[in-house]
Amino acid sequence: MHPTLPPAGAMASGRRFPWCLRLSLLRRALAWSLLGASAFCRSEDEPRPLYVEGYTGQVSYAPGDELTFHVSTTAPKFYVEIQRIGAKVESVWTANSVAGHEYPVPENASAQGCGWPVAVQLKIPDTWRSGYYHVVLKARDNGGRYVQRNARTAESSCYFILRPAEPGKGSRILLQLSTHTYNAYNNWGGFSLYAYHGRAGNQGHRVSYDRPPSSQFANWERPFVEWAERAGYVFDYAANNDLEFHPEILKSYKLVLSIGHDEYWSAPMRDHLEKFIGDGGNVAFLGGNVCCWQVRSEDAGHALTCWKQDYHHDPVYAAKAEYGTLSSLWSHYLVNRPENQLTGVGFLWGGYHLSHGQLMDGSGAYTVHRPEHWLFEGTGLKLGDSFGGKDTIVGYECDGCEMEWRDGIPFPTHKDGTPESFQILGSAPAQWEAGDCQWYDRWTNGRKGHAVLGTYTRGGTVITSGSTDWAHGLQGGDKAVDKITRNILERLAR
Repeated sequence: MHPTLPPAGAMASGRRFPWCLRLSLLRRALAWSLLGASAFCRSEDEPRPLYVEGYTGQVSYAPGDELTFHVSTTAPKFYVEIQRIGAKVESVWTANSVAGHEYPVPENASAQGCGWPVAVQLKIPDTWRSGYYHVVLKARDNGGRYVQRNARTAESSCYFILRPAEPGKGSRILLQLSTHTYNAYNNWGGFSLYAYHGRAGNQGHRVSYDRPPSSQFANWERPFVEWAERAGYVFDYAANNDLEFHPEILKSYKLVLSIGHDEYWSAPMRDHLEKFIGDGGNVAFLGGNVCCWQVRSEDAGHALTCWKQDYHHDPVYAAKAEYGTLSSLWSHYLVNRPENQLTGVGFLWGGYHLSHGQLMDGSGAYTVHRPEHWLFEGTGLKLGDSFGGKDTIVGYECDGCEMEWRDGIPFPTHKDGTPESFQILGSAPAQWEAGDCQWYDRWTNGRKGHAVLGTYTRGGTVITSGSTDWAHGLQGGDKAVDKITRNILERLAR
């Protein structure tokens, strides 16, 4: 409250009011006034926090499409650079002085998106190669008008995937990137599909692509791409969504690749890839924890829904009709479509290795069980040999199958959905962290699992590495991992 002077009427009426008190009140009023003016000046002249953030209008584009960026910044101008990431970082487009505007963050941005308007729009040239494109956003200012005059910079990034203009023309191999997994782990706005980094420890069940993204490309896919391009391999690229919304591109390829951490799949994605395999197409899953959770695409691919452990809150469950698209584990008994049927292996019979406190003294290596298989041609590996330990190619999250041992050699039991033709070529121990598995309907306490390197044929041939970290062997120059990967690419892309 402001200090008050005696009412004018009190002075005029001659009521006794000490002169010294009136002077004191006048001084206090003046001081308050000056303080308020000073505070107002500071709020106007001190600089706002500097930031720049944005996202693309689509996850995936093709040449000729209109590429859009949706950006919010406190700077009057910002800078954009688009880079293709491969064996080399190739800068393909820059804009030095784009008008900046700040927009509010909706309370439900994590689930429903930001809704920011287009800040930059351009037609993608036909000369841009298919690939993963990293977008750099930068802002700069000089701080405050009168104080805090500093050269300040802010930087963030987003990404998009560029499909080929003519699928299959330049390559018979399609690399589909794990963009659903990127989005599932993105907690921008407060929530992801995980509780451990959600606001107040809460887990979301719907995540939007229309918000500043996070990416896992650098963890696994980038090391693979850098190795492959240095080795002379050429790929076409697609996002997870493209297997659902552009399945027609699959017929143009001999081999589809999944690298690293391809955890979240929709039913149409899986249906289309299984048909591709049945029609004679080949797939190599050089990753782990693959196709673990079923998601449903919403808003024409701009958002994902996955209720996970809380599947009983899913409207599909509430309908009590067809549970095939229930957004929980693919291996949940209500869905009854374990990922083993697609990949040959699954997380239920795998787990962690050198991660989550599990098997922290593990070797990070695979032991060879069937060295005569073509996968090992030219490696010199023999029965019982280990490889990949230097670069811990068995690490983080691993997939396996139920197995039994005969004369020291593992065989799948096929009780878990693993195809009848599946062969276990290599294995390493893996196990779940107890807190992850207690809710699961088919869990048995004390179960030990394995990371499994293996293959099966059903129309086409499917290879699985059974570990997220296979690409780390390529990054580290492991000769056996290098040769095995070349064998896969050269045999299955013919």
